[in-house]
Order: sequence, then structure tokens, then C-alpha cells
Amino acid sequence: MSRMRAAIVGGSGYTGGELARLLLFHPEIELTQVASNSHAGQFIHSAHPNLRRLSTLRFCHPDDLTACDILFLCLHHGESMDVLTRYRYLAPRIIDLSADFRLRDPQLFQRWYGEEHRSAELLSEAVYGMPELYRAELAEATLVSGTGCMATAAILGLAPLYRSGLVDSEVPLVVEAKVGSSAGGAKPGSSSHHPERSGALRSFQPTGHRHSAELIQELGLLAGHGTAGLSQRVAFSATSVELVRGILVTAHVFVRENIDERTLWRVYRESYQREPFVRIIKERTGIYRYPEPKILAGSNFCDVGFELDAEQGRIVVMAALDNLMKGAAGNAVQSMNCMFGWDETLGLGFPGLHPV
Repeated sequence: MSRMRAAIVGGSGYTGGELARLLLFHPEIELTQVASNSHAGQFIHSAHPNLRRLSTLRFCHPDDLTACDILFLCLHHGESMDVLTRYRYLAPRIIDLSADFRLRDPQLFQRWYGEEHRSAELLSEAVYGMPELYRAELAEATLVSGTGCMATAAILGLAPLYRSGLVDSEVPLVVEAKVGSSAGGAKPGSSSHHPERSGALRSFQPTGHRHSAELIQELGLLAGHGTAGLSQRVAFSATSVELVRGILVTAHVFVRENIDERTLWRVYRESYQREPFVRIIKERTGIYRYPEPKILAGSNFCDVGFELDAEQGRIVVMAALDNLMKGAAGNAVQSMNCMFGWDETLGLGFPGLHPV
């Protein structure tokens, strides 16, 4: 049986490179084209040296793309909404890894992104690409949105608590995300210049981060608030740390009533015991007794842990992932596997390294 043809637009960036790496070794996929305005005509290993001798593909210009079975868009924010209609003539199924189609409500989009959505009629059609929440919807989807890397970690860490109704919505949800430098993309800038970035522990978005919108949307749906979104206040902050890959989210949630640790274990196990890429990490001893992004580099796992502060009625939730994998390309491939009815783990078996 012939394999499905896949293509990537915006393939010279870090996410595009991860997608190319994963798709080249996917047993059901033939990667036929990788498009890039800036690198057209060059071998893909010119941007992604880890792919040397693994592929003879050259970057093509986006205008030279031909028909395929699934198309991945790795474009800058604001570009996909302008070109999606054109690309739908090339592929019956599209996964857009930008932020353009993550939010269902055009007013929520305008609030957090500061502009009107130019393809607002497609927002209700797009499926939020998180298999742990939308597995059934992905099977029928023709347009899938990638998820924000920090939002993915936060939502997967918090989803069991909101689904179970344990959260006291009168108290703000506090989320702190520590993120590595690759989340800023491949284009260099003053903040990524080595003398400025090396050794950094820098708060770069203490308030107003756009990934807050995804928490408002998705946690609101899990809490039963429908499309109105989360009524609870969300206090989200982001900090740069000296990692290349990786995100560690620490969230502080207050509960409605007294609970014990056994109840928390039950809630998390019921949510994730059958999930192939979410692991509950809560050990009694050892340096890796809580989630740690370092050992997840290159893997599609999201590790989730928690600690109960019974005296304060507080749960501290921790979630770690590789921002280029479960936070982007790996999650997109997992969503693709759902779309075609394949085993979700296909092409995503790498477990990470230790030590690294």
C-alpha cells in the first residue's frame, strides 16, 4: 500500500525541522516537499544539519508546492489566516502550527492578538490539536490547529482538576512557565544573542501572555462553562531560562473543599492512565521525583506531577515537555496519527536521553 504524501510550508525553522525529522521516519508517510521562501533551492540539511545524508530533498518555493494528502503550515503568526484557503486546494487535510486557528471565538482572538481575524469563518471548523482532549474530533477533522507550547503543558497539567470540578474559581489561577531559547524561533535577535542569553533567568512576559487565551478557552470548556470560557482570573507569567529545549510549568490551584492525596492520585490516574504520552511523575525520592524537561528533549512526552498543600487548600501542579516536540511538531504528528486512524505513537517512539 502506498504511503500518504506530506508536505511542510515554512520548513526552515526549528518546528519545520522537527517535523521533517519525524516525517522522514514515519512508516505511513512520504515527505514529498518542504517549502521555504528564504531557502528555496537548497538542501534541507542546509537549515537542519542533523538531517545530513538522511534525505536528498531540497527546499522548494511555496508557489511550487503540488498536491499532497496532508499539509503542515509552520508560518509566523498572522500568515496562515491569509493563505489557508489557497493551500486547501493542495491538501484535503491541513495542520496549522501557528496561533491563527487556536481560538474559537474571534472576539477572544482580537482581545489577545490585537487584530481582527481575517478568516474568522474558519475558526469554528478548526479542531484544537490536543489528542488528549479531542481525539474523536481529530478523526473527522480537515483543519487542525497546533497548540501553544506553554499552553499545552499548563492545560495537560491542570485538565484533570478542572474536569473533576475541584477548582475554586473564586481564587485566581496562577501559572508560571519557564521556557528554553528555542521557543523564540530560529530568527536571531538581541535577546537571543549569546552574551545576552547565556546564563539568563529573565522574566520576559510577566503579564498578558497570549497563551493565557488557550487556558481560558480550554479549561473553561473542561469546567463546563462552554464557549464563554473560564470565568476565573488567570495570572500567567513566562520566564526565559538557560535551556535550548524545554518547558516547566508550575501552577497554583486552590480547591473548593478539603481533599487528600489519594483523591488527587485517583483524579490524575483516571485522566491519564491510558494516555500514551502523558506520564504522572511523583516519586518519594530521587532528583527526578517531579517533572524535569531536561530528560524529555526530543521526546513527545508531557510529564505531569503535583503536590498537595493541605493546610492552604492548594495544589501545586508541575508539567514538563519539549517545546519543539509535545509543544509543537510531535503533537502535530500525534494529531495526524489520530486523523488517519493510525496508532498514535507511530513515528514518536524516541524516549529522550539520560544523561544529557
